[in-house]
Parts: sequence; C-alpha cells; structure tokens
Amino acid sequence: MKFSDLNLHPSLLEAIDYMGYQSLTPIQEKAIPFILEGKDLIACAQTGTGKTVAFVLPILNKLAHKTNNHSNTLIIVPTRELALQIDQQIQGLSYFVSVSSIAVYGGGSGNDWDKQKEALIKGVDIIVATPGKLLSHLQLGYVNFKHIQHLILDEADRMLDMGFNDDIQQIISYLPKTRQTLLFSATMPGSIRLLASKLLNQPEEIILSLSKPAEGVTQNAYLVHDSQKNILLQHIIEQRLNYESIIIFTSAKQKVSEITKSIAKFENRVKGISSNLSQENREEVLQNFKSKKIRILVATDVLSRGIDIKEINMVINYDVPFDAEDYVHRVGRTARASTTGEALTLINPNDMFRFSKIETLIGNTVPKLELPAFIGQAPEWNIKKENKAKTGNKKNPYRKKFHPRKKEKDSSVNHGKE
Repeated sequence: MKFSDLNLHPSLLEAIDYMGYQSLTPIQEKAIPFILEGKDLIACAQTGTGKTVAFVLPILNKLAHKTNNHSNTLIIVPTRELALQIDQQIQGLSYFVSVSSIAVYGGGSGNDWDKQKEALIKGVDIIVATPGKLLSHLQLGYVNFKHIQHLILDEADRMLDMGFNDDIQQIISYLPKTRQTLLFSATMPGSIRLLASKLLNQPEEIILSLSKPAEGVTQNAYLVHDSQKNILLQHIIEQRLNYESIIIFTSAKQKVSEITKSIAKFENRVKGISSNLSQENREEVLQNFKSKKIRILVATDVLSRGIDIKEINMVINYDVPFDAEDYVHRVGRTARASTTGEALTLINPNDMFRFSKIETLIGNTVPKLELPAFIGQAPEWNIKKENKAKTGNKKNPYRKKFHPRKKEKDSSVNHGKE
C-alpha cells in the first residue's frame, strides 16, 4: 500500500514525497486508518517499524484543517532523545502544512525552560514531552490542556519500566475525558494491558512481531572472556572496513570511555555517548554520527530506543543487556525500514544464562562463532543454574534507580542502565 492510496491532505503527500517515503510499513498500514477514523488504539510493534509516522501522519492530517490556536495533541515519551526525534519528524512531515510543535524535556538551560513555558502558555499544536518535565510545567498552573483532542503514549512499556506510571496518571488528570488516545509499545506485559484499560475507550488492537528482531538482522555471538573483548572488537571492526556506521552498546556508562579509548588506538572516528555528556554535546555527537563524520559510536542503552538513525550497518553488544527486551531494542538500531544489518554479541561466562533467556524470548538460537585462533581459547557454553546464581538472575540490579524523585526524572537520561 502506498501513501498516495490514503485520503491525506495534498500538502502532506507532498512532504511525504519530499522525504522519500513510498510504501507504508505494516504498522502504518494497519494503524493509520483507525487513527483517521478517530478510534482509540493500542499497538504493539518492534522498534524500527515506522511507528512514529504511523501516529504523526494521521494527526497532522487532522490538524491541516484546524481553525483555532488551542493545543491539540499531546505525545508523552520516556526520554528527551525520543522527544527530539519525534519533534524533528513532525517538522519534516508538516513542512508544507501550518502546524506548530515543541519538545518539552529536562536537562536543558533556563532559556529552554522559558521557551517551553512561552509555547505552552500561547498554545502549540503538538507537544512532545517527557513526563517529569511536563508535570513540572502543569503544576505551576499556566498550562491549559482543556482542548487536547489527542493523547499519544509512545514507548509506553519503557515509561512504566522507568517508574513514570504515577506521573502519567497525574498528567492525564489535566486532560479532557473525551479525547482520542493512542498507546504504542514494543512489548505487551500485563502492566500495559492494565494501563490501556484505564485510559482507552473500546480500542482497536494491533500486535506485530512481538519481541522479535527485524528479519533483516543477521545475528551472531562470540563466547569470550572479558580479557579478550577489546582485541576481538578490533578484529571485528577491521574486518568490516566498508561499514560506515557501527554502534557498540555497553550496559555501564563507566565502560563507555574505556571502550572508546581502546578503539581510538586503531580508528580515530569514534566517540562515546552517555549521560556524562551535556545535552548539547550529546546532540552534537549524534548529528556527527548521522552525517558519517563519526564511524563508531559507543553508547549505553539510552540509545537503544527512540533514536532514528538510518543505515546503521552493525550493532555490537559489548555486554549482554540486563533485560532480554533490551536486546531486541539494541539490535533494532540496525536493519531499520526493511534494510539489512549485522548484530554481534560478546558473551562472557557470567552472561551465558542471561543470553539464553534472550534466545528464548526471540524464539531463535543465535549462532556462536568460533574465536580467531590468535585471540585464545573461548569459554565453553554453559547455562547451568550455577551461572544463574553468579549473575543473580534477578531484575536489573540498577532497577531501583528507575524510581528517582519525581523532579529528577527528566534531569538526566541515566535511568539505571548506565
């Protein structure tokens, strides 16, 4: 199905053509008609499937006929990076339509706060916001959400994971009861079902490719000791000189600098990104990575969701993520929008049980490649329960940090995984 088959405003079709979009992805094809009809929707689809366009496009189509200056649409997201990404996509798709938008998030300067406040007071068509920062504005009494017609929760599972449930409930208390509500999530745990039952009115439901990496991703793994990881990393990168964009994920932000310094010895186009950098510096690094000035980006899980960087050739998991779902989101950075990509995971003995849980989740056994002889002997694959004891097989040991004081939630992107 093509975008031209939809009954969209001509100016939107012009913007879609300008941005190079042609055929709809499955989530777009299924979701857009429901949204255009004004129905509530709960949609579950993996990362990289075009969810943002699926909800932004029909909302813009409605706003193309708008005749007042009231704030119309509220999009709530877990991180500032995702807020910025969605706001940028709105600006691109609305290039030929008179629609205004603003991203509301924490961690910026006082000047950022003033700009957000001014926009919220005057009214802006679409507000894309992180929960904590938006609630800070709402509690000061100058925001009028009485005319909001559309509420969208994106990456809803991640927001609940990060402890934002109470904030979301408070924000919703400021909204009209009569509205269209859309909930998008990469997974469908019981907590999401419960949230949907409270917020949505007789919703349509779409579930696509639950917890599965994109088909275009070639997944492999190496069994290694920690002492072998950096030399293996060098070998992997030097064997792929034609790859222009590589992301390396680590589960601890203190490792970002160590890995970056190790890679810099043989590749100078490498940068690390974590919550240790200012928001301005993070955006600069991301922009340089998008423009191919940086070839290799070392990151924490802050980048595993919500960052729309196309044509990433490879994802390397330096560590096995704490949660099986995070593996899907990391790997989802490559092979986006029907392209192909490669994902490699480095598994030490303590991570073997955890990786076996990932294989159970995705429904596939990931091939374990043989280590190059010069790197040394690899550990044997062993997922006995003693491995489970070594790693704890508990919830993420950092998970407690997912529940900071409410005013601190948007002050940093470090929500425990870093």
